[in-house]
Amino acid sequence: MANKQNSVMCDMETGICGVAGEKEFGIIDFNQPTKTIDLYYVTDPICSHCWAIEPVLRRFKEQYGHYFSFHTVMGGLLEKWGDGPVDPGNGIHGPADVAGHWREVGEHFRMPIDGSLMIDNPVQSSFPPSRVFKVVQKHHGNAVAYEYLRRSREALFVFNQNIGETSVLEEIINQMGLDGKVIVDEAQKESGEQLLHEDFALTRTLGARGFPTIIMVNEDNKGVRIVGGRPFEYYVDGLKRILDTEELKPKEQPTLSDLIAKEKLLFSKEIEVMYDVEKQDIRAFVEKELPAGSYEIKDILGEAYIHAQ
Repeated sequence: MANKQNSVMCDMETGICGVAGEKEFGIIDFNQPTKTIDLYYVTDPICSHCWAIEPVLRRFKEQYGHYFSFHTVMGGLLEKWGDGPVDPGNGIHGPADVAGHWREVGEHFRMPIDGSLMIDNPVQSSFPPSRVFKVVQKHHGNAVAYEYLRRSREALFVFNQNIGETSVLEEIINQMGLDGKVIVDEAQKESGEQLLHEDFALTRTLGARGFPTIIMVNEDNKGVRIVGGRPFEYYVDGLKRILDTEELKPKEQPTLSDLIAKEKLLFSKEIEVMYDVEKQDIRAFVEKELPAGSYEIKDILGEAYIHAQ
């Protein structure tokens, strides 16, 4: 079972959701042999700082993903709300205390978060959407499961939907062209719980206690651990360390047309990070890169976003 003491409060300076005091960057060692470089992304569907690093992580995967195999691991941020304070040190006594914190994270990193859901209709546990992730991964592979994770975070953080509810999870899956009822029903069975606990066991083996945690492991069983939301250069530097090289050869960024076709929805900050564009130039950049009529550009929570037509 995941650590019940994990914190739903995230530190603005370190970018960590979870146990305080984690080292943000460190060299680690593993006994299990591995044939390739493996990157483990330990995360949770309701982790606000995981949402905040989406722009950086996407660019890192797009430009340097040919150096590693990417594995998404569910960490179990919130099993349930208890009768007493969940995280009194950070002022979290109940779900309503999360709302203001989430808004602060969204404003700081400019990845929109509404947060009022946690006052009006709070998520009671992150385990249900995590189990759905594992079932999607089992039947449809890593890429589709990762797309589900993205859609569930959009629903929760931006569009204020309770991803702990069966009906919301089914609709997210249905919109991906899969059978939401079948997948969510399986996730609620003992087999779905077992899949999730396998990830919890891996999380413990990796020594990940805060989210997000990125761990890269090479063929010599040496690893680099990066905890919390970090700048793009942190991840590139970590990859150089684990490869023991001074130079990496990044791929070209995908065109915005290709990226929006794959992602369906992108926020201004994500485009800024991917293409090194200033915020005030986003609309002009989008108009230049995308054919008229192929997208909509809207605003939500003070941030622009584009949606593929």
